[in-house]
Amino acid sequence: MLDAYYEMEKQRAKEGLPPLPLTPAEVEEVCKGLETVDKERGAKLRGLLENRVSPGVDPAAKVKADWLAAVGKGTIKSPAVSRQDAVAILGTMLGGYNVGPLVEALSDPSIAAAAAEALKKTILVYGHFETVAGLAATNPHAKAVLESWAAGEWFLSRPAFPEKLVLKVFKVDGEINTDDFSPAGDAPTRPDIPVHAQSMGRKRFPGGNETMKKFREEGHRVAFVGDVVGTGSSRKSACNSLMWHIGEDIPFVPNKRRAGVVIGGLIAPIFFNTAEDSGGLPLMADVTGMKTGDIITLDFAAGAILVRRLGAPMETLRDGAELLLDAGQIAQEPVGQPLVGRRPRQAVSVISPGGPQQRIPARAGLDVRRDRIQPRLRPAQNPMITVPYPIVLRIVQHADRRHLLRVRFRAVRLGQPLHVFQIHPDPLLQPLASLQIRNRQFLDLCHSSPPILTTDH
Repeated sequence: MLDAYYEMEKQRAKEGLPPLPLTPAEVEEVCKGLETVDKERGAKLRGLLENRVSPGVDPAAKVKADWLAAVGKGTIKSPAVSRQDAVAILGTMLGGYNVGPLVEALSDPSIAAAAAEALKKTILVYGHFETVAGLAATNPHAKAVLESWAAGEWFLSRPAFPEKLVLKVFKVDGEINTDDFSPAGDAPTRPDIPVHAQSMGRKRFPGGNETMKKFREEGHRVAFVGDVVGTGSSRKSACNSLMWHIGEDIPFVPNKRRAGVVIGGLIAPIFFNTAEDSGGLPLMADVTGMKTGDIITLDFAAGAILVRRLGAPMETLRDGAELLLDAGQIAQEPVGQPLVGRRPRQAVSVISPGGPQQRIPARAGLDVRRDRIQPRLRPAQNPMITVPYPIVLRIVQHADRRHLLRVRFRAVRLGQPLHVFQIHPDPLLQPLASLQIRNRQFLDLCHSSPPILTTDH
């Protein structure tokens, strides 16, 4: 069976594709082989077990987790995988079938410390949380896991978000919809992401995949740039294909990529969220000055996108706004304004990409223009506010400014109603419910409870 797998690996390599993930039957054969192999062959089989099995609740992951659990307990022995190794490999499986064996290992003194380290970086534990919480009263390793989860070490131990990203642009003018990324005619290949990704842009931007591959072979990270990105039906396969061409491999997860940068003048909301869920970085900015082959620097500290064209000096494409990373989303807010500690003001600041900041007095309405936002002292006759680009407002808790509310308004097209998205870091306070923003509701949000909420520009 593994001979057939190696043959498939060779055939796909000729097409520039990685091998398929292992099937449950192939995982069984790998595990059996690991029980009797020599050191050289054992390293190869162990590599397959670690890197070529889909994690989570994939059927092959169950075979892998069950075998590793048995090795961890000592009921099965392998010259290539020790008990400690088995626990460490279980810790790379993200969640699902690996969690039960790891929680059980907390009570085995010989591997409890290794199991605790693995669980500290695993948060998709579901009902097993209660088991760990129960053990924590008497088990120091379980208590250490709970404390680590509470401190967010699973996140804070990761590399810091870079201050700058240098990328080479692949630009598609006009609108790119999800069928351009994931053609319906190639739907049968969607489960095989590397194969399905070859159909991306076949009609909309032919030759684009080869161009992006060439940029990557030159050593560049690629930014996919479009005027309007991701319209049409929602398709996770669209993001999967795009990430395959511009993203980075995910450790221990076969045939999927993440960390691709997508920049659009407009990005459809569902596609924006799906790109985030896929581990990508979607940004909305003025892209009219970008062209394929440009080298751009996303300078998050300076709040600027810098462009270098062949034979031309570096120029600032857009500045004056700070790019803030917040819960996986990028918001645009004015540079140099601290999040907390300033005196509250009865007004809000509205920032439009590429345009000046507009101060809107309290009790004022909004007059939305195509290229700017103007303050107006009388409420709008039409209470529904629509805009062609994102707006961000800051709202802080008046009594205790340590707590921050960030409210995002986003619309894809002119005429589409605005919606509010809120992030509230204080678990003791009830976050405001999502609602459709109208002028009166907007003003009530800012002024109905002055002792509790106010605005800070």
